[in-house]
Amino acid sequence: MSLAEAITAFTALFVIIDPVGLTPIFTALTAGMSPAMRRRIAFRACAIAAGLLILFTLAGEAVLGFLGISMPAFRIAGGLLLFLTALEMLFEKRTKRREGQAEGHRAEEHLDDPSVFPLALPLIAGPGAIATMILLADGAAPLALGQAIGVMLVVLALCFAFFNLAAPLERLLGAVGINVVTRLLGMLLAALSVQFVLDGLRAIW
Repeated sequence: MSLAEAITAFTALFVIIDPVGLTPIFTALTAGMSPAMRRRIAFRACAIAAGLLILFTLAGEAVLGFLGISMPAFRIAGGLLLFLTALEMLFEKRTKRREGQAEGHRAEEHLDDPSVFPLALPLIAGPGAIATMILLADGAAPLALGQAIGVMLVVLALCFAFFNLAAPLERLLGAVGINVVTRLLGMLLAALSVQFVLDGLRAIW
């Protein structure tokens, strides 16, 4: 992979994963959590996403083919799952659950952990990122394959760095600001999930 190809791959993955755009979503999903727990969730989400993307880079369409799953079907399923999260954000079901858990004096670790879903999948390692890694690996030599994985890890490292800015962002916005942003991002997530479903249906048709 040449320098120009590496820059192109980085740009594509950075735009698709969008660490800057995911930071407010991470802030909303982890509202009320301690900085230490947020760091653990951020690291776990990025690590799981890296593992998934490496798996699909190396195995590619063979994994989905073995399971009998097409990429359009994967995209539709990711969109539907993301829509459920958007509904929770819009109607504050997540916040109410956390308040109930706090009143019950439960440990912080028992709060909803969004690291696997929806952060790692489908927000970070979504259908677009998976498809991009499969395309980068298509017909690539072992060295180019390793370089593609390296570029992806750089993007995820940036994603982790942006996630660690969640606490200052929360202090800046305050409780009312977080509530407004959560509702707004819930609408955006709902639209994004519908777009995933439409893209999958369009690919099938």
